Amino acid sequence: MPLLLHQNIIPKGELGLWRLNEVENYFLDKLDFEVDEIEEMKQLQKGRRLEWLAVRWLLHQMSGREVRGAVRKDEFGKPYLVDSPYQISMSHSSKMAAIIAAPFSVGIDIQKIVSKIERIAHKYMRTEEDNSLEPKTRLEHLHVYWGAKEALYKAYGRRALDFREHIHVKPFQYDVTNGKCLGYIIKDDFRAEYQIYYQKIEDYILVYALEMNESLS
Repeated sequence: MPLLLHQNIIPKGELGLWRLNEVENYFLDKLDFEVDEIEEMKQLQKGRRLEWLAVRWLLHQMSGREVRGAVRKDEFGKPYLVDSPYQISMSHSSKMAAIIAAPFSVGIDIQKIVSKIERIAHKYMRTEEDNSLEPKTRLEHLHVYWGAKEALYKAYGRRALDFREHIHVKPFQYDVTNGKCLGYIIKDDFRAEYQIYYQKIEDYILVYALEMNESLS
């Protein structure tokens, strides 16, 4: 079953995860795209194009609409769903596609667990974050930190964020069964706090972030 996960998030919103077992024509036969979307799709390599299609099919399925809403990008490149009050965030990795949608700031990331993440850890890990890692769970923990910072970057949506300087994750103990932590975006006079949730699904780490001031109101 391609749909692995579809659940509500508190207080309002939805989260979905799709496993890619299909070929491109499966999605192309079911979806109609606007001209700008078609042009965007043409720029993608074959593998990325399949992920691009899958994540839009998942969003359409989650929306419950009969007629699909176009996905466009704002001036900063952040995707949004036309004619919807919901903010969206999308992610895809290898054979997985993930979506989160809510009427407040959200971000999502899914990553296949790979050892090469060690090579880039110095680019996004702060000293206090690195000190929280334990040898037994180091690899998964690194993926959660990376996924959290990717999700926060997407939630912010205005680019120009340094993953070490501007995106902070409060150090936490890795918990595979009930994973959550806090994340912050701090840049100039801007500050936002997010609740971050994470889980391991097969050999992937799924992470999503909800802006606390809005999601708890």
